[in-house]
Amino acid sequence: MRDLNDLHLFVAVVANGGFSAAARELRIPKSRISRRIAALEEDLGVRLVERSTRRFKVTDVGLDVFGHARAAISETEAINEAVARLKAEPQGLVRVSCPLDSERLLASALPALLERYPKLRVQFIVTNRRVDIIEEGIDIAVRVRERLDTDADLQMKQLGHSLQLLVASPAFVAQWGTPQRPQDIPAFPTLSHGDRPGPDRWSLINAAGEEVTIAHEPRVSSSAFPVLREAAIAGTGIALLPDATCAEALSDGRLVTILPEWTSRRGIVHLVFTSRRGLLPSVRTMLDFLAEALDTKGAAWAQLGQ
Repeated sequence: MRDLNDLHLFVAVVANGGFSAAARELRIPKSRISRRIAALEEDLGVRLVERSTRRFKVTDVGLDVFGHARAAISETEAINEAVARLKAEPQGLVRVSCPLDSERLLASALPALLERYPKLRVQFIVTNRRVDIIEEGIDIAVRVRERLDTDADLQMKQLGHSLQLLVASPAFVAQWGTPQRPQDIPAFPTLSHGDRPGPDRWSLINAAGEEVTIAHEPRVSSSAFPVLREAAIAGTGIALLPDATCAEALSDGRLVTILPEWTSRRGIVHLVFTSRRGLLPSVRTMLDFLAEALDTKGAAWAQLGQ
């Protein structure tokens, strides 16, 4: 089929009973309509109308084409109306992937967003694993990495930075004391992020740019930072936790920093999505919401390397 517009002209000709009436209805030259209908007939290889100076008649095949063309135009109009509705107001489902324990940073702000946009629905996929946003149908992924993604198919919005801090409870410090340098850490009970058995390694850096890698055998390991935070608060060991995960406990004194001059490398907090062009209002609204919620929290997201 050459052009859906030609079908639209043909339907107008048949519905109005001729070329002249269709030209008046559509307010375009009769000669143009005649040329387009002739091109449609040539493309289809059939005669749609019999026309002369006195007579206009739709052929049998023309009547069949008219019925199908009218249905196709009706469906096209329905598609355009549906798209227009989607463009007019944020609505429908938006799927957001975020690391474990970071979802709590969004929880307090989310109800206001949903109240403002009653047709908007949100699904949070909370996981530490790296998600494939295209294969898994994710609209936006929250990620924290030392380097930004370089996938040409993905767009990114950088939001801030995050650090991991060495922390322990005051009770732990009273019982065990504190390491004087990173190399002393293996002599203390540790709590480590991971899901594999055996020793773990912490890479630390100070303000002078010095880096050390500490190998240690954790007393407790878990892929969930909240588990490690609660174990640290209970005095079980020293943990290396994202600032977002331990900020509240540090503020109220349940945790204290250990070797505060040593932290992880800074992670870049960013949002990943498929394209800036043609974004539905629902996805654009969620991008703005995530950026604002993160800024409100002082750019403190979990560094989970999704």
